[in-house]
Amino acid sequence: MPRFRLTIEYDGRGYAGWQRQENGPSIQAALEESIFRLSAERVTVTGAGRTDAGVHARGQVAHFDLTRAFPADTIRDALNAHLRPQPIAVVDAELAPSDFHARFSAISRSYDYRMLCRRAPPALEAGRVWHIGRRLDADAMREGARLLIGQHDFTTFRAAECQAKSPVKTLDFFEVREQDSEICCMVRARSFLHHQVRSMVGTLKIVGEGKFKPDHVARVLAARDRSACGPVAPPEGLTLVRVDY
Repeated sequence: MPRFRLTIEYDGRGYAGWQRQENGPSIQAALEESIFRLSAERVTVTGAGRTDAGVHARGQVAHFDLTRAFPADTIRDALNAHLRPQPIAVVDAELAPSDFHARFSAISRSYDYRMLCRRAPPALEAGRVWHIGRRLDADAMREGARLLIGQHDFTTFRAAECQAKSPVKTLDFFEVREQDSEICCMVRARSFLHHQVRSMVGTLKIVGEGKFKPDHVARVLAARDRSACGPVAPPEGLTLVRVDY
């Protein structure tokens, strides 16, 4: 039974998230339907990251099994044909080893969170950035972000509905970059808690406004208390950019 690995990009607006659910369309369900239209087989597509409603992806990875063999290029092109006009694209498809697992084989996941810090609203990037409407202190945010790198109990930045067994995660990389009126928070870890990235960004935004000093981030982290966290950043600024294996 061949196993296929997909690299996928999508615009998360209008979707209830990656995971199939009853309250709205999902990326997973759209892919599974396109596979059925190609192969007449009902399959489960497993993704590397269960992105939330409104969150985008440039490098989501997924896998599925079929009983019938197809050339990988046929899989890519046929799925894209069946997905149109939805804003979902299979960038690459390839045969994978039978023990490859999009979620459990991953060694790191990288996300970007983009903020547009200017008075004028976005025209070309509407729905893909968090429009702040004023300048933020990127240097202060960068200093605060460094305090989150490493292994910590991230309870403060964990959603109440998070299903992870432990709040302890290791953040391998957190960089804050500024270019013109945009600030991008770039993070990498093996795995994340539910809403962890958006919660960290929301706290750093308060630092950027000057309401918190950068070292306050360490106290927020050490509190292990959800009420110490800043507001959760909206989903439209977040993109899953890469999964490494």
